[in-house]
Amino acid sequence: MSNKSLQLYWKKNLRYLLILLSIWFFVSYGCGILFAEYLNQFSLGGFPLGFWFAQQGSIYVFVILIFVYVYLMNQLDKEFDVNED
Repeated sequence: MSNKSLQLYWKKNLRYLLILLSIWFFVSYGCGILFAEYLNQFSLGGFPLGFWFAQQGSIYVFVILIFVYVYLMNQLDKEFDVNED
């Protein structure tokens, strides 16, 4: 892999990380703390939605984002021909 390809690979990898971690930050901090009062108007499973996001929602979103990251990295590895297949 050439130096330019390596730089582009890591640039895309860091972009994926930044986007996915921003989503997780918004869900955990935004929905669980900042917007909790507004979200508590709604309920999920009998619990106020803001409380649900603070206690469980951010964890679920984080696990989903892990799978999304694995998928994106597999695609990126194939694009740059560094996959393990």
